[in-house]
Amino acid sequence: MFCNNVLGLEFLRVGFFGVTMATILPFVFGALIGGLLGYLFAPFFVKKLWQFTFWVEARLNKMPMYDVLAGSLGLAVGLIIANLLGSAFLPIPIVGTYIPGLISIIFGYLGINVAIRKRDELFGVLSMVPWMNKEKQKDKTASVVQYKILDTSVIIDGRIADICKCGFIEGTLLIPGFVLEELQHIADSSDLLKRNRGRRGLDILNRIQKELGMYVKIDTRDFEDIAEVDSKLVKLGQVLHGKIITNDYNLNKVAELQGVSVLNINELANAVKPVVLPGEEMVVHVVKDGKELGQGVAYLDDGTMIVVDGGKKHIGETIGVLVTSVLQTAAGRMIFAKPKAM
Repeated sequence: MFCNNVLGLEFLRVGFFGVTMATILPFVFGALIGGLLGYLFAPFFVKKLWQFTFWVEARLNKMPMYDVLAGSLGLAVGLIIANLLGSAFLPIPIVGTYIPGLISIIFGYLGINVAIRKRDELFGVLSMVPWMNKEKQKDKTASVVQYKILDTSVIIDGRIADICKCGFIEGTLLIPGFVLEELQHIADSSDLLKRNRGRRGLDILNRIQKELGMYVKIDTRDFEDIAEVDSKLVKLGQVLHGKIITNDYNLNKVAELQGVSVLNINELANAVKPVVLPGEEMVVHVVKDGKELGQGVAYLDDGTMIVVDGGKKHIGETIGVLVTSVLQTAAGRMIFAKPKAM
């Protein structure tokens, strides 16, 4: 009896061991075969995956930002719709688990294509949203604001204050630190004329800021590798994309050559002078003789020089003249005239 029990236990042990080995061996062999296949084919698939990633990245880099944003939004909407529809197919036996994946691929692709093709209409609709419209207006307002960089000569000149008072200058007036330093050196000069000019410039800045209500900003940056103040002004204009206000003819030309916009006070003064045409009659006061024989010189209220042919004998008199020609120069406008026949 005892022997039979021992034999039975031994039989059960051997049977259990056999069943266990029969169960484990397929997994072991499967793991070995899978590892071998992975070792052999993994480099190929990894290489292809990296190539696909680089291809996608290159395509995205070539696409405009609006297309990328529209495609991303369309993909998100397409996947949301696919998720809602796919959940309805889950109860279907066998194919129910595969349909949602297929629907996601289809709707994701459609969402990207439709959004990119309709991007203009899409962003047009989004711009109607109140908070986005406010941001757009802020960006537009910010983009309009532009610095007006003042030159030392235009500050000393003083006419910039009258122009600001009339409202022709908008935005922020920028005073570079090196310009303010140069103005201070002029104000501290031992030469009386220079000292008066420098102090007048400082008074002009004070008037613009306090009396006229213009926003004046001091920019402390300096370009130590550049010695000339004019060159520093041009560099600052390039950095800030601002406009230089000056009455210096040479600075005007240098700045324009380097792509910096310039507002020239002298050009503005010439532009607002009254237009005079040949044949018009004027009444002028001859104050001195001209360079050529027999010429007399008169001036209009705005400083325009009038050269009167044969006007030397009328020096000190107010006479009527007839305009013969008008000459526009870099220094201003000159009018040539002759005495009106009595």
